[in-house]
Amino acid sequence: MPALKSFDPKVISLLQEKIKLIKTDKGAIYLVGPIKLPVNLLGETAQFNWYCWLNCSEVTEDFERIVAKLSAANLAEFQQSSVLVHGDFENADHALIRFHSICHTGDIFGSKRCDCGYQLKQSIKHIAEHGSGALFYLANHEGRGIGLFSKALAYILQENGYDTVDANLQLGFVDDSRDYSDAIKVLQALRIKPVTLITNNPRKLDALSKAGLDVEDRVQLWGDVSEYNEKYLKTKIERSGHLNEGKGEGCCNND
Repeated sequence: MPALKSFDPKVISLLQEKIKLIKTDKGAIYLVGPIKLPVNLLGETAQFNWYCWLNCSEVTEDFERIVAKLSAANLAEFQQSSVLVHGDFENADHALIRFHSICHTGDIFGSKRCDCGYQLKQSIKHIAEHGSGALFYLANHEGRGIGLFSKALAYILQENGYDTVDANLQLGFVDDSRDYSDAIKVLQALRIKPVTLITNNPRKLDALSKAGLDVEDRVQLWGDVSEYNEKYLKTKIERSGHLNEGKGEGCCNND
């Protein structure tokens, strides 16, 4: 095994102050942050703190060793999740959180086939207006956990009459294989007080409840309904059990 790169002690000192070790059943999560991140929010600048985390089988507080191994790991080929924090998230009496699954087509390209891009922007807006909160951007959740390439195949089936649930099933996947355990561990490292979850998805509520977290309220997030995603949104409610209480920005109530 080649010798690991050595670093300037000042560099390691700066990095160690921003790295937190979170032990897991499979090894460790290394949480990096906070990093100041000014965000363009509807033309105004809102100040957030950004964190990123990495799963690793090695458990050590020798962070220089972990950093030295990164250059050989080619992490650009793998996805890492992160969290965007606003305000005094740790201590605020009430804080909003959003577990947002990556959506390459919706978040980046602004696709109208789903409501993901809308939910991402609105969640950040809600958190900033509330004053404290965190948006967890979960990078291994593309296509409800099937990955981007398989999602493209599912889109082909959807263009031929299958809904989102059946398209995933026909490709040999379950409807939704997303796992929130890592995000929950990071949340517990950042805050122990109750949270309000921005979601329409009861599975996210269940995941937090089973982990023993105190969810004091839920904010639903429907909107951006169009001819392109109306069937997709109805399928969320009718087949995936998403919650629609007919409040706020209603969903699919125009027929």
